[in-house]
Amino acid sequence: MKSKGKQKAGERDKEIGKRAVASQRPIGLYAAAVLALFVFFWAYSPVMHAAFLFDDSKQVFALTEGQDLSGWIRGVRPVLMTSFWINNRLSGLDTYSYHLTNLWIHAFASVLVFFIVQRLSEWSGIDPQKRRLFSGFAAILFLLHPAQTESVAYIVGRSESLSGLFACASFALFLYRPGGAITWMRTIGVVLLAMAAMLSKEQAVVLFAVFLLTDYWWDPEFSLKGIKRNWKLYVPLLVGAAVAVRLFAHLIMGIGTGNSAGFGLKDFTWFQYLFTQFRGIWVYIGHFIFPANLNLDWEFPISHNILEHGAIFGLIGLLGLAVTAWVMRKRFRLAAYGYFLFLLLLAPTSSILPIKDPVADRRMYLPSVGLLLIAIDFAGRLKVERKALVAGCAVLAAVGAAATRARAEVWSDPVTIWEDTVRKSPGKSRTHFQLAYAYAEQQRFDRALPEYERAAAIGMPDYDRHDLLVDWGLAYDGLHQPEKALAKFREAAALDPTAHVYTQIAKVYAEQSQWKSALDSLEMAEKLDRNFAYTYAYRGLVYLAMGNPAASVPEFQHTLAIDPKFQPARDGLRQAQQQLRTPR
Repeated sequence: MKSKGKQKAGERDKEIGKRAVASQRPIGLYAAAVLALFVFFWAYSPVMHAAFLFDDSKQVFALTEGQDLSGWIRGVRPVLMTSFWINNRLSGLDTYSYHLTNLWIHAFASVLVFFIVQRLSEWSGIDPQKRRLFSGFAAILFLLHPAQTESVAYIVGRSESLSGLFACASFALFLYRPGGAITWMRTIGVVLLAMAAMLSKEQAVVLFAVFLLTDYWWDPEFSLKGIKRNWKLYVPLLVGAAVAVRLFAHLIMGIGTGNSAGFGLKDFTWFQYLFTQFRGIWVYIGHFIFPANLNLDWEFPISHNILEHGAIFGLIGLLGLAVTAWVMRKRFRLAAYGYFLFLLLLAPTSSILPIKDPVADRRMYLPSVGLLLIAIDFAGRLKVERKALVAGCAVLAAVGAAATRARAEVWSDPVTIWEDTVRKSPGKSRTHFQLAYAYAEQQRFDRALPEYERAAAIGMPDYDRHDLLVDWGLAYDGLHQPEKALAKFREAAALDPTAHVYTQIAKVYAEQSQWKSALDSLEMAEKLDRNFAYTYAYRGLVYLAMGNPAASVPEFQHTLAIDPKFQPARDGLRQAQQQLRTPR
């Protein structure tokens, strides 16, 4: 037997060893964080100079540069639009600063996820030796999960990540309050961050319910004491939520949203959308586990009744998991909480408020935190050595990074992302239309024409069909087929006569030296919209081509009066003035 002295010495050695290990853990954690950040930027490097894509091209930041901030923040997402305004001031129409900002937003959100998971893991009683490891793994998985690529690689996807960043900051500040009751100063911080999240994207209004769930769930024996204790937070949040609902009322009712969302949506009813979400939520769960079928534009059929497309089975599955989580809530406290948190964070977009696109990968951004908590709870129960856990986490992180890099490669070019989307959604007209447009932007008009034909054959609403016809005509014009181009332009003009389509008609006539027809078309364009700058620029170019620089000068000057930065008009005016100064 060992002597007491030797036993005490051994105990001291063990204690010193434990302290040494504990002191090394932060260093290891920091090293892992730096490595993860390096891998993260490597994974997303293909998109750093990717062009504006899809909805990006319709946003104010892609259409103009240098405007005052006041013109950008009049809508419902002023915090988001302020971030875009800063990018616009920094780099104009160069996309690099936009993508770099998206990456840093996601990186900071991942750091906050680490603290959120660590706190909740502590409350759930996970082994302290595993807690930091699993919290770090959750943050890295959040950072490098390929399902997040749409929120990070897609510039407009910033609405999800920026709102998620502020939501995580608000939640972390709420979780790390000292003691049970929240102070007024911390309440102000939590509320301000929550409002910033809501003013980045409206769905963050659900934070009010997240805090309620958290206070109820983690108070001993699931009581209402936690909620009562923090009335200082819930009263202002309730008022803020009411104000937010009032501000977002036009979105909820579907007024002024471009027929894309709200109860005024004509494509389907609120309960049909709900039936569809019983299936859609399973898509998100599947993508978290195995993200092999990510898609920019889902072709996801609507369940018009509870039986159509198996909606009833989706509902049964969700209810079954909910019942299991509630029954097992004391044994699997973190996992059960994670499941309800996941459903709650998805509720604004995946319940009864109709959205034209019922499934979108970017909606998984913040709700994935709930699924991470489920994974951590089960991983924390594994009876394996720490080295094996570290190795397993490292392997999964590496696989995630490689998959994210591959997905970022797809996002790096409009043609590759739309070719990928067409393969996955072949029956959706919009995907063919966008692929055709991407081909046309690269002057690959021969590849664009079949896609325009497929989009038209599938069918499009009139407001999209007009744009389709105009772009179709431009593709024919690019292939020097003027008669076919004019036929498409005239068809578009019959559907919706606009100044833009008549300027394109004039352009084709001018290319054929049919000056009178070109000028007649420009006269029609002017009648339709006297402030359309292209009309006067084209007319100036026609006069120049006709050998009449004197007539072209006032046309170019008129163009520049409407848009002082219109470079073709500047060049044309300079050319006309040079011709007038040159003796004949």
